[in-house]
Amino acid sequence: MPRTIAVSRILATVLCLSALQLAAGPLARASTAPLRRQIAVGSYDPKNPMIVPIRDDKRYRSWKTEPLPQSNAVIVYMMDVSGSMGDEQKEIVRIESFWIDTWLRSQYQGIESRYIIHDAMAKEVDRETFFRTRESGGTMISSAYKLCAKLIETEYPPSEWNIYPFHFSDGDNWSVDDTVTCIDLLKNHVLPKVNLFCYGQVESPYGSGQFIKDLDEHFDADDNLVTSEIKGKEAIMDSIRDFLGKGK
Repeated sequence: MPRTIAVSRILATVLCLSALQLAAGPLARASTAPLRRQIAVGSYDPKNPMIVPIRDDKRYRSWKTEPLPQSNAVIVYMMDVSGSMGDEQKEIVRIESFWIDTWLRSQYQGIESRYIIHDAMAKEVDRETFFRTRESGGTMISSAYKLCAKLIETEYPPSEWNIYPFHFSDGDNWSVDDTVTCIDLLKNHVLPKVNLFCYGQVESPYGSGQFIKDLDEHFDADDNLVTSEIKGKEAIMDSIRDFLGKGK
């Protein structure tokens, strides 16, 4: 075989090796070491392409691992516990809150949950109290939104946290003036800082049901506020899909 053809074949082999190395990474580079050594020292024979590895051909590489970025999330649960929210309505809220919490915990590490209950006044409580309380009284929704806004402002910078407030009520509020206050709080202090604000209205024979209409009127174009009507336990899963279907 003319020398030029042999050199051409060797060059082609080298180019193929380079392509393999780029495609397959460290494993390919290690496994082709014997062939590259024989080509370099002139012992490679294209007519008899036998490759004999020696000890020095072995390489040991370790992968460099980089942790995936971790996004912290906080869920702020707010529940109306006024007199118009009966035991059945509160039970619906607790079931839905449980499944929302379960899903979000499957998506985030380091998740935190905060719990607010309100009638005419709002207060933060622990998880057990949230799921067991039987309080009653008038309804002033703005008290819950003020406390939620304060928690976000003081403890959860949006640059570091994914923030998900969920509010559940029967839609009965103290007055039109308080609803105006709620709209202002949401527009200026809550929505600009959260990933998604979810309002679930539980059907009740005692509540007016007006609040969801007010939210839909003022925030119809906002994609980070979602409302859902929950007519009974059978509607819980549909409501969860309403809230979490956006994938925010």
